[in-house]
Amino acid sequence: MSDKSSEKKWWKEAIVYQIYPSSFLDTDGDGVGNINGIIEKLDYLKELGVDILWLSPIYKSPQEDMGYDISDYRDIDPLYGNMEDVHRLINELKTRDMKLVMDLVVNHTSNQHPWFVESASSKDARRRDWYIWRKPKYDADGNRQPPNNWCSLFDEMESAWTYDEKTDEYYLSLFSPFQPDLNWETPFVREEVHDILRYWLEMGVSGFRMDVINLISKHPNFPDADIRHPGRKYQPAEKYFANGKRLMDYLQEMKTEVFNNYDTLTVGEMPFLDGEEERLQMVKAEEGVVNMIFTFEMIGLDIVPEKGRFSNKPWCVRDLRAIVEKSCRIVTKDGWSTLFCENHDQPRSVTRFCDDSDEHRVTGTKLLSIMQTSLPGTLYLYQGEELGMRNVPLSWGPEEYKDIESVKYWKNVCAQYKEGSREMKEAKHYLRLKARDNARTPMQWNSKANGGFCPAGVKPWMRVNDDYPIVNAELQTSAGRANKRSMLVSPYRFWQQVIALRKKHIDLFVYGDFVIEKDTEKNVFAFRRVSETCHSITILNFSKEETTFTFDEGMGVREWALGSYDSLSLEKPRSGVITLLPWEGLIGVVGKDA
Repeated sequence: MSDKSSEKKWWKEAIVYQIYPSSFLDTDGDGVGNINGIIEKLDYLKELGVDILWLSPIYKSPQEDMGYDISDYRDIDPLYGNMEDVHRLINELKTRDMKLVMDLVVNHTSNQHPWFVESASSKDARRRDWYIWRKPKYDADGNRQPPNNWCSLFDEMESAWTYDEKTDEYYLSLFSPFQPDLNWETPFVREEVHDILRYWLEMGVSGFRMDVINLISKHPNFPDADIRHPGRKYQPAEKYFANGKRLMDYLQEMKTEVFNNYDTLTVGEMPFLDGEEERLQMVKAEEGVVNMIFTFEMIGLDIVPEKGRFSNKPWCVRDLRAIVEKSCRIVTKDGWSTLFCENHDQPRSVTRFCDDSDEHRVTGTKLLSIMQTSLPGTLYLYQGEELGMRNVPLSWGPEEYKDIESVKYWKNVCAQYKEGSREMKEAKHYLRLKARDNARTPMQWNSKANGGFCPAGVKPWMRVNDDYPIVNAELQTSAGRANKRSMLVSPYRFWQQVIALRKKHIDLFVYGDFVIEKDTEKNVFAFRRVSETCHSITILNFSKEETTFTFDEGMGVREWALGSYDSLSLEKPRSGVITLLPWEGLIGVVGKDA
């Protein structure tokens, strides 16, 4: 690890827990989670080992995209509470030595934001250039067409442009017509964003997760996208709307004007940023513009690129190993990285990467926790991940899916295929496997009605997963703090243990060197972490079959620290050939000379 990468920072060592407020805990009986529900569960999170809460948007919003369409950046949506609740949350976090990170969504706003309402009022409006407006094109028959052939990110069959009859122009709306893109070329827009950041930082917020922040700089000429899907009217255009020429300028300006004056965590969500050098430029210790970034290779492991989210492909440990190694190289080159398997936009990790059957759900959850806590980078945990929550059941129909992307996808499927056709059955399979809704089902707090998310008799905004009687927080925490040598450590208690191990060995697991071990193993991902005082080995069996791992001659561990089969894992041989059970993970922390 480089000297700069090993420089100690609180945001490198922290455990970040993402909360999706609508689905966390409802305390006022309207079926929607709220800020007071978050406050009520702070001790649960503190006990887990969480240092930072990252909240998905709680700003005022029409809720067309669950708060990612903001109509007022300086106020709270009444669904979640009010500013007094936010102040109380910040104070309650401080008493527990915890911090708050907010979601920053400034690539676009809601179409009900006063800025856009004024911008759309006339071509001469004062804020007309705060958004991206273009004149229509016309085809050979005189039919009005969008300015170019870019497709929507939420619906590949639709245009990324929305027509406004009043002014006879189109505005760019990459995600949906309800979310017009801001024009970052306009200095007033950037100044407003800076003021919004200062507003929240002065209130006591400790940083921001920046939503699709690398989309704020587009190609100024808005050229047509290349034809990648012949026969389709609209085409993917990330080549022209992501990672634009002025992106670094805008982010550097934000850093200079705002972040350099505060001690903050800044993490940029950056899809379509694949080059190592480009990533490194974003996060270098001195020259970088954000502390770290979210990239999408891990969560794109099983996606067919040309087909997008609702697709699936087999993957192997070799693919995973390459992705992790690429991420870790950033750390060795003076940068910093992130660790995550879940967020509000992804299906549940135990379903996706392991086996969510009743037989293997717990061991699969523990395997993923072992991997994440023993890799370099800042660790991000998503609500319910600590419980081993899984995707919605196969029995749920498409009508149960609430997400705007899922609804559009199913609408297109129904328009193209007949009920009962092979294509429709396949589409239902992909919907259940990959929909964002999987992460948005309400938290499962206990085995009472609605999983304890909201009072009995209240209809939750989204259906609670049917398995809440056996997968819930009360069940997993009621046994008290588990001994690592017990036979039945719950996912929550196991996450608690691996987080404690990571914090006990900060120099090793956060700042230590990363070395791939046995890179030819078919189903086993193994790696070492090395510091000046000790080193560890992590061994992960990513398969439903038993397999073996063989230590090199003279190598081994002094003891196994943790394993996903609890006491059974700890009794394994410490050298030579070891047998790995299905979805078994192990961490051995040993002396420097071992």
